[in-house]
Amino acid sequence: MFLKLAWNSLRSRGGTVILTIVSIAISILVLLAVDHTRHEAKRSFNQTVSGVDLIVGARTGEVNLLLYSIFHIGNATNNIDWRSYQQIADDPSVAWTIPIALGDSHRGFRVMGTTPEFFIYFRYGQNQPLAMAQGAPFTDLFDVVLGAQVAHRLQYRLGDPVVIAHGLGATSFSQHDDLPFKVAGILEPTGTPIDQTLLVSLAGIEAIHVGWENGVKVPGNTPPRDTLQTMDLTPQTITAFMVGLQSKMATFRLQRSINQYPREPLMAILPGVTLTQLWSTMAMVENSLQIVAWLVLCSSLLGMCTMLLASLKERQREFAILRSIGAGPGFIWLAIEMEILLMVLLGMAGAVLVLWSGILLLQTPISEHWGLFLSANLIHPHTGLLLAGIIGVALLLGCGPAIQATRLALHGRLA
Repeated sequence: MFLKLAWNSLRSRGGTVILTIVSIAISILVLLAVDHTRHEAKRSFNQTVSGVDLIVGARTGEVNLLLYSIFHIGNATNNIDWRSYQQIADDPSVAWTIPIALGDSHRGFRVMGTTPEFFIYFRYGQNQPLAMAQGAPFTDLFDVVLGAQVAHRLQYRLGDPVVIAHGLGATSFSQHDDLPFKVAGILEPTGTPIDQTLLVSLAGIEAIHVGWENGVKVPGNTPPRDTLQTMDLTPQTITAFMVGLQSKMATFRLQRSINQYPREPLMAILPGVTLTQLWSTMAMVENSLQIVAWLVLCSSLLGMCTMLLASLKERQREFAILRSIGAGPGFIWLAIEMEILLMVLLGMAGAVLVLWSGILLLQTPISEHWGLFLSANLIHPHTGLLLAGIIGVALLLGCGPAIQATRLALHGRLA
């Protein structure tokens, strides 16, 4: 009864109602988009690395160390001496280590030097290992393994040559073009920064820099490839390394030992704790976006209430007729609230449909350009609570027009 009455009433005012629903849908879309992006960004960050007990780098800010070592954002303040790395790696409480070397790039994508242990011990998400879509991990000095987004965007295949550039710019004039790498493998998508990374061996990083001085290539100083294959290419320094321990009980002891390391200033961080710090620093921006989104929604809902109030005098005869056939003030109140509920539900349906379609269309470009991996799955408990909150706010704001309608119904006259 209420539903039919509300639906027919909305249909009789089609043009105004449609504009109101579109306004509500846009505001709900903004709110849902902000919330979903925030939720997915946090999920993506939290699942970037799993099973790593400590991350060790040169002494700097904890968040900065996490950003450049795991998310490949920013740069290291200094490198770590290889002997320091070996001494820490030989600690009896250490089960495994993954050294990494950063500083080179290829067409805007980061190049990371590491060891074969990276493919064995590195985990992401819910402790998921890396998997090869094609080929195999690097075995030769000049093999390179591509992340899924690198291979997709640059259209590389197995065996293709890859020239690494010195530095991190999208365009570089210092190319290691005399020693190109060969694509040996392509990783399955992980939804992490690994998808936008080229992985080579630490020895390969050392090889392409033989004959360079102070970051500049010296013509005629680069040995032939065959000679490089026989050279000792143990690195002098690395950027950072990840540590897995035999027992979690040793975490704080080893962290304290590394932070007090006498040979050089080092820092060890716990990834989970530092991620919490990272989100706490972003809380102000996050809350500001949510407040703006809620204000946009409230303005649209207030516009809806204004539309209803403006139409009440035109509907005074309608209310009088309802009163004459026995409808009480409560009936009128519920009818107005049902109209509000229908408009909000239609706006929600439109917003969810547009957001879902938009994510499906823009998922790949967003991940390629900004490294943010958005899931098209909009169904989770938090979204349900958010939508319930929107309905509650709408019905609460609608009490004003509903009460005014009951007053008009009480004093209405059949003229």
